[in-house]
Amino acid sequence: MTSSVTSATPATSEPMVLLQDLGVSFHGGRRPVQAVSGVSLQVQRGEVVALIGESGSGKSVTMRTLLRLHPERHTRIAGTVRVAGRDVLAMGTRALADFRGKVASMIFQEPLLALDPVYPVGAQIVESIRRHEAVSKAEAQGRALALFERVRIPSPERRLAAYPHEMSGGMRQRAMIALALACNPQLLLADEPTTALDATVQIQILLLLRELQRDLGLSVIFVTHDIGAAVEVADRIAVMYAGRIVEEGTARELIRAPRHPYTIALLRSRAHGAMARGARLDTIAGAPPDLSALPPGCAFAARCALATDACRAAQPPVVEFTPGHRARCLRTDETAALAPLAA
Repeated sequence: MTSSVTSATPATSEPMVLLQDLGVSFHGGRRPVQAVSGVSLQVQRGEVVALIGESGSGKSVTMRTLLRLHPERHTRIAGTVRVAGRDVLAMGTRALADFRGKVASMIFQEPLLALDPVYPVGAQIVESIRRHEAVSKAEAQGRALALFERVRIPSPERRLAAYPHEMSGGMRQRAMIALALACNPQLLLADEPTTALDATVQIQILLLLRELQRDLGLSVIFVTHDIGAAVEVADRIAVMYAGRIVEEGTARELIRAPRHPYTIALLRSRAHGAMARGARLDTIAGAPPDLSALPPGCAFAARCALATDACRAAQPPVVEFTPGHRARCLRTDETAALAPLAA
């Protein structure tokens, strides 16, 4: 492993990611869509945080906001977004271009769409390196080869000359990881990087990401709808529903003592080793709310068996159970009794 793929960590007490009261809304349709509402989250240096929840819960919107990838014309962003001590919302065009890839980088869900189809994968990595660093083409090519070896792509010299469509799904995802690491970022954003892969390749990619994170000292935000995958890779988990974080805690706490009804429902709806053969999985009744017409109270109330009129009337407060383990729910006394059944 060469020094070209190591990641330096600045000595500072500020977290790698600081989100405070983040709101993201999209305009341009008949009604504005409030995709993210009041999200506050910190990611420490060298920490892996998973964002989990159903499709449409605001996970990917939050991730893309960290890189300001949403179309400026139709997007309204409120609150604080700081990454590695930088105010992302205050960046101009040039500063933002320097920030993307060098400070924070993203692994997209579908690399076939994220990679340019008309250039070899190796050429795209070389271009990224030379965009951010004053190195020769030969040195950038050497670093690209080292990255392919690091992410365990077989026959790396030959694969550097391959086009995205000439690689398998697993190889493309490894190439996407190599591209994301090309300029030694401090923060890696992984947006459901295993969704399109078969189960065996999913496990390989998850193990690879965790290994790279430990070796390089990266901070990582990992987006998934699979709570089992989140437990495998994350130090902490934040559960999102209808644009809000409804529960947050260490992976161990959320598995052993979940306190929000939605977290409990997610845990019950997954297969696990204790299930009887042929047993039916629990499901979450109903559907997520319309983000253009959110209810005044808890957005999960319409699907929650414990909901009362108070839950539907106003947003519930955040209740903290242990340092760092908190949930946005009025019925945490009742959920405490249900929690062991979810594990």
